[in-house]
Amino acid sequence: MQLNYTIPMDYTRKKIKATVIGCGRWGSFIAWYADQLGHRVTSYGISGDPSYETLAMTRKNEYVKFPQSIEMCSDIVRAVKSADVVLVSVPSQSFRSVMSELRAKCDMTGKYLVTCMKGIEISTGKRLSEVALEFGLEEWQVAVWAGPGHVQEFTVGNPNCMIIDAYERSTAERIIEFFKSPLIRFYYGTDIIGTEIGAATKNVMGIIAGVLDGMKLITLKGALMARGSREVARLIGKLGGNPMSAYGLCHLGDYETTLFSPHSHNRMWGENYVLGKKYDKLAEGVHTARAIALMADRLDVDMPLTNAVNTMILDKVPPRTIMEQLLERRLKEDLV
Repeated sequence: MQLNYTIPMDYTRKKIKATVIGCGRWGSFIAWYADQLGHRVTSYGISGDPSYETLAMTRKNEYVKFPQSIEMCSDIVRAVKSADVVLVSVPSQSFRSVMSELRAKCDMTGKYLVTCMKGIEISTGKRLSEVALEFGLEEWQVAVWAGPGHVQEFTVGNPNCMIIDAYERSTAERIIEFFKSPLIRFYYGTDIIGTEIGAATKNVMGIIAGVLDGMKLITLKGALMARGSREVARLIGKLGGNPMSAYGLCHLGDYETTLFSPHSHNRMWGENYVLGKKYDKLAEGVHTARAIALMADRLDVDMPLTNAVNTMILDKVPPRTIMEQLLERRLKEDLV
């Protein structure tokens, strides 16, 4: 890990108190990034959790090194009490428990909550912003941070574009003002349904990309990008979102970092699966494939690629068999 980059300070930026829940790859990066912008940052993790304990004891992990200005905290009440913005970066299937704890122990009045992970809850089929609203937050409080970028690239100064979406435009604008920089160029999202679905499903496509890499079939990645974004667009439209969101930063715009990068956990998971190797890092696409497959079945949306990933994982169907089945599907028009 080399931290060669320092973000130029913007002295006109309003300085806030930001709490980041989660100490994994993205959680630790966001805490580091917010501190670089001049915000007062608290990094919250659960006592005993390896990712938290590593940062608490050494103030660094394989991705970032924390300056002394970042406060480490394992007391969620103290961590959240004075925060203006709470950013959550935990496994998506754990988000409900985080929200439950926030509602039980913390006063979220007047605070923004930003989800910084990409997934769909398997048990309910809900988007993460919907889960947040279920626990009493008002729509103006909730925002979604999505789009392409890898921590390993950001921390050495390689910029990228990302998206902030929200139920209310003013919320997205406020969050962007807090966190924009020369390192991350933010765009305003106007379709929170499309942004969350697109961001979650690109991880499923990442798994397929890894399978193709493992099978030495990388020439099929072009077809994967075209057909993957098309089936996601169908689902977004069925849910009431804008199908064109699938072709924006939340999904198609995130394909380079997900389908090709060596830093992509989902791509690496798929490649290791084909090769019969164990991959221990979190690949959200595994859970998302199940959640989206259930959703597509309920809504009667044709999503062959997503269903193929779910079948491969759930029913242990060999990847080569899955690929043969996809290639042998009945003839269809390209844009259907």
